Amino acid sequence: MELSDLMTFSTVARLGGVTRAAEELNTVQSNITQRVKALEAEIGTALFERHSRGMTLTGAGRRLLPYAQRLAALSREAVLAAREDGEPKGPLSIGSMETTAAVRLPSLLAQFHRRFPAVQLSLRTAPTADLVAAVLDGSLDGAFVAGPIDHAELTSVTAFREELVLVSARRWSSLASLRAGTPESGPTALVFRTGCSYRQRLEQVLAGFGWPSAARFELGTLDGMIGCVAADMGVTLLPRAVVERSDQSGNIRIHPLGASQSRVDTLFIQRRSAHRYSALEGFASCLKKNNQVIAA
Repeated sequence: MELSDLMTFSTVARLGGVTRAAEELNTVQSNITQRVKALEAEIGTALFERHSRGMTLTGAGRRLLPYAQRLAALSREAVLAAREDGEPKGPLSIGSMETTAAVRLPSLLAQFHRRFPAVQLSLRTAPTADLVAAVLDGSLDGAFVAGPIDHAELTSVTAFREELVLVSARRWSSLASLRAGTPESGPTALVFRTGCSYRQRLEQVLAGFGWPSAARFELGTLDGMIGCVAADMGVTLLPRAVVERSDQSGNIRIHPLGASQSRVDTLFIQRRSAHRYSALEGFASCLKKNNQVIAA
């Protein structure tokens, strides 16, 4: 089997379709389709089920995927290890939740770039569940995720401590007014896609308020989320630091929550068995110097 075919297969499996895989791999869709079909022909069985919503793995595809991910990760690590001479340089792929990337990372990334200009840093934003999976399969060198994370193959350090707050339109002066002025089913929960830890927290908060069946509306961007809250479309749960720095801060209202609901650590995770090459060590040193655990 060609390693490039396995890497293409892994990307299609992760993104759920040819179009997004082609965009990420910077190629045309026909090339993606050809590589997947070639791999299926060589193995002798279908790896994907094709349908109108995209592509999902067959049983054979699910069994092959962890091997393909490990081979891709080992290939990348082998190249980086061979080039390693103790001087931070080359590619470095870091993942982050969008909220962390928007508020906490700019100064850290700027510091890292000044210290190590020969490193080509790329940043991918995604929900926590996707970031954990990407670190495990080796497509990310490290990622900022919401804790707690307990996985035998991962190491983690606390990077930031956040205070999560419930955010509503300005007209809701308190949680009491929100409860009194919304239907029995509760307000619409404005959320990122499944896998976002803040989404899970919001669902728990609303269930605690007696609204376990609140409608969900998924949004893809932080600005879109806060804009919809300001327009009184629903409520969401975000770090206080993100909300207070938003251009829409004058049109939204912050509702503090109890410590058990509001406190969350942002962790920087890495794969325990990954090669500790200089670019990643340099990033870790910047994180340690820049943070000392930044509290909300």
